[in-house]
Amino acid sequence: MGRTSLTMAQHNIKNIIFDLGGILLTIDYQKTEDAFVALGVQNFKALYAQHHASHLFEQLEIGAISNEAFFDALRTTANVHLSNEQITTAWNAMLGQFPADRIAALQALSKHYRIFLYSNTNAIHHAAFMQIFETQFPEISFDNIFEKAYYSHTFGYRKPYASSYTQLLADAGLAANETLFIDDTFVNIEGAKAAGLLTAHVVPPSTFLSLGL
Repeated sequence: MGRTSLTMAQHNIKNIIFDLGGILLTIDYQKTEDAFVALGVQNFKALYAQHHASHLFEQLEIGAISNEAFFDALRTTANVHLSNEQITTAWNAMLGQFPADRIAALQALSKHYRIFLYSNTNAIHHAAFMQIFETQFPEISFDNIFEKAYYSHTFGYRKPYASSYTQLLADAGLAANETLFIDDTFVNIEGAKAAGLLTAHVVPPSTFLSLGL
């Protein structure tokens, strides 16, 4: 079940901010860990997991380093000789699909709420999941479903830091007490609460459809 800190009928929700991975796009972190371990990166879980990112991956996710610099740093950190293509393939292994019912629900919700996306991501994943979406829904522009999509690598901020949510609220002109944030990662929910947002922690296999919005 989705775990939420609010009763929908008791709040005047005007805006909804959606996470991407685990909420709109299916994600399997284990696939990426397994792919890197198979390539000889034995300590990958210490570098990146759903609830943790090393400094290198945080830098990638706020756009502070280029893809090429990331590839070079990962090779050095993990002491492996891998091609950029091998790293990209392993890194993208976690990316799944966009369930059609979730996309249909987003489109319906956009008629009643101001809806936004806030994703911790990076240029490598962004290119990959945009291609996945285009293949699944060639007639729809993903970003156009939202009033604005905030991707950490272009936004320059990432979850779970409370200041990142405050920056987003200011940029979009949103009141925190009228805004619901939906995410599958508990630490991100805690950061959003610290910024004053209403929150819903939805844990797969449950989906945001169970919230009754």
